[in-house]
Amino acid sequence: MGTFLGIVALLITLVAFIPLLGFLNWIAIPISIIFLIICAILKSDNGKTLCIVSIVVGLLRLIIGGGIV
Repeated sequence: MGTFLGIVALLITLVAFIPLLGFLNWIAIPISIIFLIICAILKSDNGKTLCIVSIVVGLLRLIIGGGIV
């Protein structure tokens, strides 16, 4: 279950990488944080790792894009 949540978080973040869809990172990051908390409760190491990667990639995309694009 935790790995599935991590994959979903990564897929949302990857969709936000498409040009002109950068605003989706504002949705993907909080979802990834919620999924990270759920994975921590479930003690899923793979899920936690995927969620952390999703958060970091989303934050880097926001920094590079200036927060909007």
